[in-house]
Amino acid sequence: MNEEVRLMKGNEAIAHAAIRYGVDGYFGYPITPQSEILETLEAEMPWETTGMVVLQAESEVSSINMVYGGASTGAAVMTSSSSPGVSLMQEGISYIAAAELPALIVNVMRGGPGLGTIHPSQSDYFQATKGGGHGDYHLIVLAPATVQEMADFVGLGFDLAFKYRTPAMILADGIVGQMMEKVVLPPARPRRTPEQIAKQCPWAAAGKHKRQHRNVVTSLELDSAIMEKNNERFQRTYAEIERNEVRYETYFTDDCDYLMVAFGSVARICLKSIEEARKRGVKIGLVRPVTLWPFPYDAISQIAEHVKGILVVELNAGQMIEDVRLAVSHDLPVYHFGRMGGIVPNPLEVLNAFTQKFNL
Repeated sequence: MNEEVRLMKGNEAIAHAAIRYGVDGYFGYPITPQSEILETLEAEMPWETTGMVVLQAESEVSSINMVYGGASTGAAVMTSSSSPGVSLMQEGISYIAAAELPALIVNVMRGGPGLGTIHPSQSDYFQATKGGGHGDYHLIVLAPATVQEMADFVGLGFDLAFKYRTPAMILADGIVGQMMEKVVLPPARPRRTPEQIAKQCPWAAAGKHKRQHRNVVTSLELDSAIMEKNNERFQRTYAEIERNEVRYETYFTDDCDYLMVAFGSVARICLKSIEEARKRGVKIGLVRPVTLWPFPYDAISQIAEHVKGILVVELNAGQMIEDVRLAVSHDLPVYHFGRMGGIVPNPLEVLNAFTQKFNL
C-alpha cells in the first residue's frame, strides 16, 4: 500500500493508519462515538493481508488485558474506546505502565460523568494526563485536532511508546472522531518478524522463541525497596519524555495582547474566534497543546510574560486550566470558558465569552 489520499472519518483514519503501520493486534469493544474504529478494521479484514489480529473482546476490561498480554511479547498492540469504557480499562493501563510495556490506547471522548451522553466532550483530560489508574505513572497523551492527525498519531504514538517503553494515548474528542476530512494515509510498512521483535524488544516474553534467558513481565513487586527503585526508574523516564517530547502549535502569538489555550477540535473553533477578533482590532493569540502530557508549560509561560490575560477554552468544567495556571509565574488573570454535556460552542460564542471575561 502506497501513500493514499482519502475522504474519511477520524475514527476510520485511525483504523487505516493502524493497518498501514503494521500493527500486530487490535483488541476492543464497541462504544459510541468510536465504534467505527473496530467496524472499519473488521470491514478491511487485515488478517488476510497483513496478518493483523482484530478481536472484539467481551468487555473493555478484557480488551485492555489482551493488550497487556500482547505488549508483553513485544508486539505492537492497541485498543480503543470512549470515556466510560476507558474508565473500565484504568487498572489494566496502570499494570501496563508498571510493566514498562509499549501500547497504544485511543479514547474518543463523550460527555460524562457516568454513561453521560454520546455527544462530544473533553472531560477525560484529568483521567488521561494525571493517571486515571493507581500509582505514580504517566501516559504520553496526544490530542489530535484534525482527521489527518488522527492518522498521523497512530504511528507517532507507537513510535514514542516503543522508544520509552510506556503506553501512549490518542485523546480525541468525539468531533474529531466523527467528522470527515481529506487525509493522506501513510505508506504501509511490513509487520516485524519474530527475529526483529526479539532484537528491538530484548525485555519481552518470547514464549518458544529462542533466547539465552527467560524474561518475566509483571507489574508486581513484593519488596518495597525494589518497588521504590522501580518507581524511581519510571520517574527518570518521565523526566526524559518531558525534556524531549513536548509538542504544541502557536498562532498569532508574536504580537498578541491576550492568549487563548485550547486543544483538539476546540482549538479550531478558537482560531476562528481569533480571526474575527483581529478584524475588530483585538489581538489574541492561540496555543494548541498537541501533547497534553508532557504539557507545554514553558511555551505558555514565555507567552504569558507579554499578555494581559489568558482564556482557556474546553469542552468541560475546567481541567486543562489547572496546567495553564501552573505555567503562569506571575499575577495574570487566567479564565475558563467551557460547555458540558456534549454542547459545542460556535466561534462567536467563544469570542463573546472572551470579551465578557476581559470587559472589552
